[in-house]
Amino acid sequence: MNVIRRVTVNAAPGRGLTPFALYARSRGIPATVAALVCAALLTLWVAGRPDAYLDPYRRMPLISLAPLLTSSAIGVSLHTYTRDLDDTAVRPWWPRRLAHLLVLAALAAALSALAVPGLSQEFGAAAMVRNTLGAVGITAAAAVLLGARLSWMPTTLYFSAVYLSGASSRVSNATVLAWSLQPGPQRGAWAVGLGLFVLGTALCAARGVRPEGPRA
Repeated sequence: MNVIRRVTVNAAPGRGLTPFALYARSRGIPATVAALVCAALLTLWVAGRPDAYLDPYRRMPLISLAPLLTSSAIGVSLHTYTRDLDDTAVRPWWPRRLAHLLVLAALAAALSALAVPGLSQEFGAAAMVRNTLGAVGITAAAAVLLGARLSWMPTTLYFSAVYLSGASSRVSNATVLAWSLQPGPQRGAWAVGLGLFVLGTALCAARGVRPEGPRA
């Protein structure tokens, strides 16, 4: 009986995994990384079309759509089933949440930038990185307020509204409001995008995502 019990315990799923592996599995990070890679491949396929390469302005939908896909995947990965245990843990969880966001945001920004070929300075890699970081910041802040599963909604509403209003010169020339539609080297747009990323990441790391379920 003791032998059977020992074999059962040793064969338990997840036993022997490192804390990092356990954290990655509980947050679905492997699936999130796969989603980021798929989004980058889709962006590369669309951005590689001849009309998009010859006319940089045809890439404007990409610099809005690709950050939406990547930030949504990162936002969902913030969901936790053990929020009560996290709050009562001996060690603080904010370094893990901060590393979680920083690593995935850096990976998403790098993949998105590599997915835009050419040397376009207007709507190329620089704009993609800025929009990805800004979208992740909005999504992270939304996860604190709405929960991880609904964190994609404010980002989608904002990017969609700004893109659909981009035909108006009043909107497209507003650096703060329409920062996601500005050319890559625009310093004001970079300040807004990075500010949103820092604010959202810091808020999510410090507070954690909103609990979901019957007790939310």
